[in-house]
Amino acid sequence: MAYSDWQDQKDGFKVIDVRNIQGNFFPGLKKQAEELEEGKGLRIIQTFDPIPLYAVMEELGYESHREEVSPTEFHAYFYRRQRQDDSGTIAFRPAALTNFPLIDQELGNVAVSFWDLTWNDEKRFLPYDMRLLLSLANAVGAGRMRQATRELVKFYVAGGDLRALDDLFQQLAWNQGIGFFASEIGPSTLFAAYKAAKQQEKSGRSREEVSRYLMEHFGEKNPDVKVV
Repeated sequence: MAYSDWQDQKDGFKVIDVRNIQGNFFPGLKKQAEELEEGKGLRIIQTFDPIPLYAVMEELGYESHREEVSPTEFHAYFYRRQRQDDSGTIAFRPAALTNFPLIDQELGNVAVSFWDLTWNDEKRFLPYDMRLLLSLANAVGAGRMRQATRELVKFYVAGGDLRALDDLFQQLAWNQGIGFFASEIGPSTLFAAYKAAKQQEKSGRSREEVSRYLMEHFGEKNPDVKVV
């Protein structure tokens, strides 16, 4: 369907104003989106264009339309054309980006646009899974195990091969040193997620089952991974 087919209904959509919400409001918003019936819609009001949200809602069966009311007020309309459940590819979304507008509105807009350019722009040459591995390695090098764990889960859920992670951890051991690997990487949540995926696959679990396990144990519910 095109926007013109449902634009007359948009004024009756449920309004969710997240402009003054601090922290990660995404889980609650996703729950409401999953429960909404076909032919219904949501209007999200935010201080910046909620670019990361569009792909999430599309996967759940929504069409979208954006209106810029002012430089600090965006209305994103989402119409549910069909019911689609989360296939598991909605691993993590950059919820922490919502913190930047609290500091400065223009900074918030720049942060969201930069994220969109880095991960979604068609000009990107490297495949998505390769960029996730690079991001994971960079995060480890910077001591950001929380980010590294999130990238590992996203890599696996997106269809990444565990053999690539075998190679990556071998390179980390070589470049970071055996001592650092043993004391910092080995006991980390990152390595725990890696071991869990290998053990689950070895036991004969399907990729879908392993993905669900990783999301459940190393997703937003895990305090070592969660961002606010």
